[in-house]
Amino acid sequence: MKVVHLRRRPLFLTIGIISVSAFIGILVMSSVFNHLQNMEVDKQVAVNNDFVSKGGIPVIVGRIVEKKPKNADMPQEILNTNDYSPQSGMGDFGQGVSAPKRMFQKVSELYKINQFNLVVSDMISVNRSLPDVRKSSCKAAQNSSKNLPDTSIIVVFHNEAWSTLLRTVHSAINRSPRSLLKEIILVDDNSERAFLKESLDEYVASLEVPTFVLRMKERSGLMRSRLRGAAVAQGQTLTFLDAHCECTEGWLEPLLTRIQQDRRAVVCPIIDVINDSNFQYVQGIPLNWGAFSWRLQFRWFSISRREMDRRNGNSISPIRSPVMAGGLFTIDKSYFEEIGSYDEHMDVWGGENIEMSFRIWQCGGTLEIIPCSHVGHVFRKSTPHTFPGGVQKVLSTNLVRVAEVWMDDFKEFFYRVSPEARKYRNVDVSSRVKVREKLECKSFQWYLENIYPENFYPANYLTFGQIKNVEKNACLEGSYGVHGLKSKLFFKQCGIGDINNQLFIYKKTHEIKTDESLCLDTVEENGLSRAALRQCSHTGASQLWDYDSKKWI
Repeated sequence: MKVVHLRRRPLFLTIGIISVSAFIGILVMSSVFNHLQNMEVDKQVAVNNDFVSKGGIPVIVGRIVEKKPKNADMPQEILNTNDYSPQSGMGDFGQGVSAPKRMFQKVSELYKINQFNLVVSDMISVNRSLPDVRKSSCKAAQNSSKNLPDTSIIVVFHNEAWSTLLRTVHSAINRSPRSLLKEIILVDDNSERAFLKESLDEYVASLEVPTFVLRMKERSGLMRSRLRGAAVAQGQTLTFLDAHCECTEGWLEPLLTRIQQDRRAVVCPIIDVINDSNFQYVQGIPLNWGAFSWRLQFRWFSISRREMDRRNGNSISPIRSPVMAGGLFTIDKSYFEEIGSYDEHMDVWGGENIEMSFRIWQCGGTLEIIPCSHVGHVFRKSTPHTFPGGVQKVLSTNLVRVAEVWMDDFKEFFYRVSPEARKYRNVDVSSRVKVREKLECKSFQWYLENIYPENFYPANYLTFGQIKNVEKNACLEGSYGVHGLKSKLFFKQCGIGDINNQLFIYKKTHEIKTDESLCLDTVEENGLSRAALRQCSHTGASQLWDYDSKKWI
């Protein structure tokens, strides 16, 4: 395969994307390990970037920001009002709905409550129809539900909108064989909304599937609330759903079929998108899997060639995913308990999906995405909820617990790219270490080598570090708002901001790769060769680079 050779040219820089000649011949790839700790790093809490797939699908569950929620100063009268008033035909078959222009101000104001268009959601029936998005091969392969294990659905909510919560419940009831639904357990994580109290209890009591509400006496967070639901569940399996989902036709049977085949399989549906503005149901991409950055942020990436080969061209075969999103999955109840359920010392939300994913793989289970199961999810751009104790403390402490228990010596790399987490290293994780010892779990190195060898970790690579323009004394940085399409390159002062965005790996294959699974590429625009970030092709010569003894690229 021909390697791209680039010659030094006069400096030329354009806005938004860098000319290749802007850094060819004068850049230095420097080792980062020895001086990472001494660099200035932005003190802001690390957050998940909005992440959009090739098809324009947002796939990060939400953004967490260290500031007061936008609904904090809203009058209680507004917050406690349930305006659910469905209009005939609105949103049927998953179609999007637009509110009348005269309601623009109301839409804008009420959007702050839940960080989605509450006005539109309340116009759509909780029993709305959805398209059957399954492939024909999935329909043909659908097994009988007669001998499948049943399930208890557990939905945790905190100040959720009436319409989205009940649409979650009704979609599960309407599109699941009755014999497979043992019960639906709604766990109220100390909601403050008046309509989520007695009115909700009375409503769910009349449903055809046994449904009831458990109430936490104080704000306890996702993990402890899910554990409360699991403790009373009677089903053979547990199915966890977020409170703003919609289940599609045939969603449940493939999940339960896989668990019947292997009780150690933890299975997730394809997560489709429910637009937060118009509630249109948009089919997701079936060839993505879950992964993580070294700041332990969840990411969706295209599945690897290695996994494609393992599946041998079978488009409905389970996808072995390194990490799960965490909001939607099914697990054998007894296996959930055997493998250590959740870390009950994690607070509020964040990191629990990474922890469970590492634990499942390292302790003998499998984590899979089932292509024949589809569930829609409202993806919000930010969270409407508070984080008792503060966002940075909660998230950093949760992730420290993951690193200290499951990552062995690799945790030091997490601390190097997440220095703000270091001050929380004194947390007591002894109870979770005992879980790992009892289960005789494998090492994190085994996980990286066998489950996620495509990871960014700079082992067995030629060089790792920053790309520095020595003339400008600035480092190349990537902006990853849109995966592979609108990602940008620019120079920035070295070590300022999110240092993770300035780290690159120079691989033995001559690719230069980022932590976001993107590769440095060359593109032709208006007769000029320019540098860009694109999805790694592993085949194109435009992504192959020379790095010589003079430290020139």
